[in-house]
Amino acid sequence: MTNLTLETYRQQFPALANKAYFNYGGQGPLPQLSLDAIYQSYEQVQQKGPFSGKAGSWVTEESAQMRDCMARELGVSAETITLTENVTVGCNIALWGIDWQPGDHLLLSDCEHPGIIAIIQELQRRFQIEVSVCPLRETLNQGDPVSVIETHLQPNTRLLVISHILWNTGQVLPLGEIVKCCHSQSQGKVRVLVDAAQSVGVLPLNLTALEVDFYAFTGHKWWCGPEGSGGFYLSPDALTTLSPSYVGWRSIQYDKTGTPVNWKPDARRYEVATSAYPLYAGLRRSITLHHEWGTTEERYQQICHLSQYLWQRLSELSDVHCLRTAPPEAGLVSFQLTNGLVHQAVVESLEKQNICVRTILNPDCIRACIHYFTEKSEIDRLVIAIATLNSSPTGLI
Repeated sequence: MTNLTLETYRQQFPALANKAYFNYGGQGPLPQLSLDAIYQSYEQVQQKGPFSGKAGSWVTEESAQMRDCMARELGVSAETITLTENVTVGCNIALWGIDWQPGDHLLLSDCEHPGIIAIIQELQRRFQIEVSVCPLRETLNQGDPVSVIETHLQPNTRLLVISHILWNTGQVLPLGEIVKCCHSQSQGKVRVLVDAAQSVGVLPLNLTALEVDFYAFTGHKWWCGPEGSGGFYLSPDALTTLSPSYVGWRSIQYDKTGTPVNWKPDARRYEVATSAYPLYAGLRRSITLHHEWGTTEERYQQICHLSQYLWQRLSELSDVHCLRTAPPEAGLVSFQLTNGLVHQAVVESLEKQNICVRTILNPDCIRACIHYFTEKSEIDRLVIAIATLNSSPTGLI
């Protein structure tokens, strides 16, 4: 672990000054070192000439380094990584790349993000596929999500869409068991697409061991990288079954005349065209900074420790109901106020006090995100502010 004090370490994140920040699951703060790396990269491009041979070689090297970095974090090979802008782009690659036929069945959980649900609704309209929802929210405190999913699989199911960590309740799903269940169906392998918005940068991961088919992730949340930097993992087996939907010069191989002749042989075939390449340097610097504090396992244990501290303190308040009845398994702590206060009004009141949390609409709750460098004093500040709101004659400040 780092020899820096927590206070000194946190000073590397300008956004943390003078506020209690609990929105890592929406967007993480960017370290100053990453801001500097991005700026320096843009300067390099201009010095080389934005559209020059030197700049082109730099872009190729930056992209390769970014894939290598992501692959190491996920326990996979670089050839399985597509560079994207965010989670939704990765989910779109998988969802539109399947050769859907009328009557095919897609299964998703009842805890997926509205952006993903909207894609699936359009697939249903356009290709006349069958879509059904399995109730995973009810397994937050009891029940087996694997058996719930297995019960809802059908002979014509081609794809399961789930999140590794449910964005609304914070539940960590047993992904390895779910994948084994889907891949072992007698009617044929059911592919698994994972929304990894809340898991990358939190959980220790080895996607090769998990044998998941598709894993869409972003750099701007728990990795604390710049927005517009993300990735998409495809297993080598799944790569052969997925057709590119958006195509550009980064997707293809050329012959000597410049004519497109084939797809790139690996996951690069799902990349399209020009991106903000200097962002890659910023994301890599953020990831490096996390490792300077401690290993992925050490950081995850600290997240769980601090999340439990918040959960315990909130549970002691009479007008607060935590969705989980046991300590959180990761960094998301969702709770409800039982005294009639409107959650959105509470969030707005807290932000006036420089305390940043967010609302979730379904279920109606407030979500606080805990990172490994969250201070206990921040947590105490949040809890005291909520208790003060509850006891205030008007309910809000």
